[in-house]
Amino acid sequence: MKTPTAKLARIVQAMRGRRISVVGDLMLDRYIWGTASRLSPEAAVPIVEFGEESCCPGGAGNVAATLAALGAKVTPFGVVGDDEFAPMLRTAFRSAGLAEKGIVADGSRKTTVKTRVIARHQQVVRVDRETRRSLSASVEEQLIRRIAASLRAAHALVISDYDKGVVTEDLATRVLSVCGRMGVPAFVKPKWSRLAKYPGATTVVLNRAEAGFLVTSPLDDEESFEQAGRKLLEHFGSPAVLITRGEKGMSLFEQDASRGFSIAAISRERPFGRSAHADSPQRFEGRQVFDVTGAGDTVLATLALAVAAGASVRDAAVLANVAAGVVVSKLGTSTLSPAELLSAIRDL
Repeated sequence: MKTPTAKLARIVQAMRGRRISVVGDLMLDRYIWGTASRLSPEAAVPIVEFGEESCCPGGAGNVAATLAALGAKVTPFGVVGDDEFAPMLRTAFRSAGLAEKGIVADGSRKTTVKTRVIARHQQVVRVDRETRRSLSASVEEQLIRRIAASLRAAHALVISDYDKGVVTEDLATRVLSVCGRMGVPAFVKPKWSRLAKYPGATTVVLNRAEAGFLVTSPLDDEESFEQAGRKLLEHFGSPAVLITRGEKGMSLFEQDASRGFSIAAISRERPFGRSAHADSPQRFEGRQVFDVTGAGDTVLATLALAVAAGASVRDAAVLANVAAGVVVSKLGTSTLSPAELLSAIRDL
């Protein structure tokens, strides 16, 4: 049997060229970088001296950019406005190697933009510009047609819902139905403002706060996570549910497993992977994952791409934990390359 790290490396190599469709709330992440050494005389706030500005895909766009950086062929599907930020978002997508054919323009909406002001590596403030209402029926229908057409050649679908109105219950249900007919695995990061079911999803990914909200109980020990995982499996009806737990790692729950599978967060000083391949008992020692910008997107993207490359959901979750460990070491919205992921695996 291959060692755990050799298996992970093989999965990374197999991910290149997989075709992934990403559906969700596309955003532009803007960063204004500068320095701050004094307070404003007008209010107790720092004065940031402008240095430079940068932009990158955010939201579901960051999921798509992460997939592309890992070697996948990605088509993102979502909506932009007819405003000055739409061309900036499209430019950011092109720079990330993402196709634009899935982007629908809607003049009645704003392009979603999150502007962060960073001074000396510290975020000073974030300004959000967005529309949160659901799509109109005509725009939604146009988007569904484009998504369905892409699934004929897709190896996996990702739905990343940031609660900006793109992923309606009808859109998710219809798209997942097409996935079911075509045998395309589907990975969903749901919004938590309502208990949608996402019928046909292969794996539903939530963080601790979202999972606790959906099961209406605090998750403060292993048994509470176990109970939550079982409730969520029953609710979604999916083969698997993955709960990311920040510094505690992740918990994977599967319909055909009697207990959850823990992917434990460990420090860099401790060895990774000791006695922990997919067939081991319930724990796998993984890199430490924190809830910081983009970590959840990285988990979702890597999980989907690894399964598209032939990995089991369990092995894919272990690899996603490693990938998140790479991204959390970077400031701001970030992706990672196959070389970085392979290096992280070698260092385990």
